[in-house]
Amino acid sequence: MQKKIYFAGGCFWGVEEYFSRIEGVAATQVGYANGITTKTSYYELSKTNHAETVEVTYDIDKINLTQLIDYYFAIIDPFSLNKQGNDEGIQYRTGIYFVDTSDLKVIKQAFLSIQKQYDKPIAVEIMPLENFVQAEENHQKYLKKHPDGYCHINFDKIKRG
Repeated sequence: MQKKIYFAGGCFWGVEEYFSRIEGVAATQVGYANGITTKTSYYELSKTNHAETVEVTYDIDKINLTQLIDYYFAIIDPFSLNKQGNDEGIQYRTGIYFVDTSDLKVIKQAFLSIQKQYDKPIAVEIMPLENFVQAEENHQKYLKKHPDGYCHINFDKIKRG
């Protein structure tokens, strides 16, 4: 069985590439989530408050949500508000957005476990998915099309959960 979860972790090019490499992830696509409108584009994000987000479709028989959250925390700065790497602005905020309300309990448990490792509060929002808009085609699988393209994630230094 497949499920979906949505991760905002700064520039979505690297986040999508990262999750596409994880065993059990069946598909990824980039888009814009949790803004104030039902439509947006890359050039309107500062007005619509959407976050660059990756839709992750995963096979629950191969990987679970807790594992995906651990992978997610390996690539973000969990304390940075509206900034990841060199990218700054509300569209680069961190967040986990869910469509299945039963996932909220799993997400909260994972956050409690991760928060215990730190002295300061995690700045990652947890919310139901709202107003997801698929990004333009040129943003889909961007780093596969442009292997030398910009990415704030150092794939060589990733610590896996």
